[in-house]
Amino acid sequence: MKRRLGFSTRAVHGDPEGRPDWAPVVAPLYQSATFTNPIGSAQEVIYARYGNNPNHVAIAKRLALLEGAEAALFVGSGMGAIALSHLAVLRPGDHLLSSEWIYGGVYRLFAQEFGRFGIEVSFVNPLEPRTWKRGLKKNTRAIFVETPTNPLLRVLDLEPIATLCKTEGLALLVDATFATPLNYRPLEHGADVVIHSATKYLNGHSDVLAGAVAGSESVIEEVRKLLHVWGQALDPMAAWLIDRGMKTLAVRVARQNETALAVAEWCAKQSQFATVHYPGLPSHADHDVAKRILNGFGGMLGVELKGGARAAERFLRALTIAAHAPSLGGVETLVSEPRLTSHAMLTPDARARAGIPDGFLRFSIGLEDSDDIIADFAQALAQL
Repeated sequence: MKRRLGFSTRAVHGDPEGRPDWAPVVAPLYQSATFTNPIGSAQEVIYARYGNNPNHVAIAKRLALLEGAEAALFVGSGMGAIALSHLAVLRPGDHLLSSEWIYGGVYRLFAQEFGRFGIEVSFVNPLEPRTWKRGLKKNTRAIFVETPTNPLLRVLDLEPIATLCKTEGLALLVDATFATPLNYRPLEHGADVVIHSATKYLNGHSDVLAGAVAGSESVIEEVRKLLHVWGQALDPMAAWLIDRGMKTLAVRVARQNETALAVAEWCAKQSQFATVHYPGLPSHADHDVAKRILNGFGGMLGVELKGGARAAERFLRALTIAAHAPSLGGVETLVSEPRLTSHAMLTPDARARAGIPDGFLRFSIGLEDSDDIIADFAQALAQL
């Protein structure tokens, strides 16, 4: 029986094989849109728009190994991955039941765009088990959740939802971008499809836009067919950069887990913060669930400044290490305001009801020394 390799080894090598003499240690970049193919062959041609350039194939195999999936596929963005994975399992006349705690762009896709394809979408509170059952319709075909959630870092226990999906014959799709495969692998908890914005932790260097989908061979083949016609192909250079980034995924995320916990514990002691949202803190509503199902608490945390939007702006202007920028999962610490980015479409009252009041800041902790991040936050708080 072949020995199962550890996570870091798989992240670096995938499924390693013997190398011939003079083979490159780093895979070459195949910056070619097309490739010659045998005359008379009925095999699929190698064409970058089909997502089967050698650079595409290498990272797809690697992600499938990390997630425990039969297959995986990378596309041009995280939103592209969300859209194509849902269109692969839904048809006109179908109903999608979604968690209401999801990224704002995904909410717009579901609420404003899916109706044009004849797909109905309902939203429920994901923490109330009975709401899932009550939300089902005769034409429900799939359930979608995000965990940990953006930006409150709520951690959902997938297994009760997965049990319902199995009983009712539904597909369960999960966006696990914040967790990464190191901290949580949804397929091991009953999910059918796992989705990532590969722009974030999988690449990890804030220099690539990409998305990824992993699951069964049959689902990924449906996504691939859509990729052919919807034009969501990933550029080979982006695939090559993701290959490089995934090699350090385990060490990066382990360090970010450690640093974010230290920063969150410090933040929890500061009187200027009304609340600190981090699943590694005992005060977090889902701390017990997070301890049970996550391998690490992640590199994301949210804070609520008591002074509201004005205090947030003064705090942000004083920062010298953390950069005020959207996105997350890179080697540098970033801070964003959901009121102006992911949840800008909501009114202040709606944001407050969602637990995202003015003064809410979301931090993506990078690879800087934790003492330096804390010192930067401390001097910024002193400006208030």
